[in-house]
Amino acid sequence: MMQEPARAFTGVEKAAVLMMLVGDDEAAAILQNLDPEEVRMLGKAMFAVADVGEPQVVEVLDEFVVKAKDKNTIGFDPRPQIETMMTKALGADKAENVLARITPREEACAIPLLDWLDAGEIAAMVKDEHPQIAAVLLVNLDPAVAAQVIEQLPDAMQPDVLHRIATLGPISADALEMLRDVLSRRASDAQNSTAVPLGGAKEAAAIMNNARKATEQRVMPKVAKISKETAKAIEEEMFVFDHLLALDDKSMGTLLRGVEADVLVLALKGVDEAARTKFLGCMSSRAADGIRDEMEARGPVKLSEVLEAQKTILGIARQMAKDGTIRLAGGDDDYV
Repeated sequence: MMQEPARAFTGVEKAAVLMMLVGDDEAAAILQNLDPEEVRMLGKAMFAVADVGEPQVVEVLDEFVVKAKDKNTIGFDPRPQIETMMTKALGADKAENVLARITPREEACAIPLLDWLDAGEIAAMVKDEHPQIAAVLLVNLDPAVAAQVIEQLPDAMQPDVLHRIATLGPISADALEMLRDVLSRRASDAQNSTAVPLGGAKEAAAIMNNARKATEQRVMPKVAKISKETAKAIEEEMFVFDHLLALDDKSMGTLLRGVEADVLVLALKGVDEAARTKFLGCMSSRAADGIRDEMEARGPVKLSEVLEAQKTILGIARQMAKDGTIRLAGGDDDYV
């Protein structure tokens, strides 16, 4: 039997092999000492070495630790382990952002040529196409890149495209093949005719959250003119209950004074102790103790009731922000 040719690993790939073999806590501790670009490079390399066999693993580990030579292959789905260590190292929000950029796209939706084009080139290719084609293309991009593309499309086209993204249903393989033909004749034919779920309000919201504030303020009112229901769904995905934790103490206190105690009790049932402390810390000790006592007395509650209560508080927060009573933060810009 011929011996498998030795694979020449880069330094990053060697580090990735080691990271895939150590525990989540140890890997997270390493990631915390890297800068964002190093985290992105190492995470991407982890996916690249997921199919490395035992002989190659041993070869790499010989450079680091002799006792690790009896490790098995890394031939398993690396997503759960990578997601866990990224979340522990960076926190849920930052980890989601990094993973969105390094996680390989599903094959059914892959458009390889997109990886080689910048936002300006993509916008130039689709600005004269039907808005539905642009919508399907944008949901195949990283939200940050898609935001750059939508900003470079004609003003009149932007709200139409965002509306189509938010309402995009399953896309047939034939439709994806047509999109590939628009971008490149070298793209492969669609593998099957199975419908692929794409788009939705969450996708549209992710794009808007990565766009400049001026773009959001210009596009969203126009989306509302197309469909108030769609615009509302996008806005609800753009601003979720956890975002309230970014409020300063003054704004948080103002918000809580406008929320009924029963609603707050239900809403806080669905958050962890750290989040509860943030909310209750902006109330008087007597009021906070009353809320905690009521939470304990309530016992288990339905998730639907918790989500509805949180939705009510978000609605109050949005209205206060529009009235200028409080200030909501979203990324580097004011959210409202």
